[in-house]
Amino acid sequence: MTERTPTLDDITLPALLRHARYTYGAAMRRALAAAGHDDIPGNGLYVIGALAMGEAPLGEIIRDLRVSKQAAGQLVDALVLRGYLKRQIDPADRRKLTVTLTERGRAAFETQSAARAAVDAELAARVGEERIRHAKEVLGALIAIGHGSEDANEG
Repeated sequence: MTERTPTLDDITLPALLRHARYTYGAAMRRALAAAGHDDIPGNGLYVIGALAMGEAPLGEIIRDLRVSKQAAGQLVDALVLRGYLKRQIDPADRRKLTVTLTERGRAAFETQSAARAAVDAELAARVGEERIRHAKEVLGALIAIGHGSEDANEG
């Protein structure tokens, strides 16, 4: 009996997503290590990237990680101790702390962005921009399902 090589149709979407995510993560980790940023903990890339892009307040970013408050606090503490984030008292409300990127954090973001862009460019060269746009639409719809929304553009 001959063994058949599995095709993409044989692989579940969650498995494909996991491996695709690994491609980006591995490229970013290699680039960060080469630039002296090999001490960013798991989920740290997400926090740094989201803060750099101004996507949301830290509390919302942490909620998106779906980790315990203790784990989130440890992550932020590690990023502060390693020089990627800075905590400051909010001048508008002295009871609040704000968390911002340091120069080191911004440099790590630039490095990870360049690595992501390199993977994006190679992907575009292989499949074309239109197919990437379609893939983003599909992923947006999947995210909308997870959020209980009808609109794929909300994700």
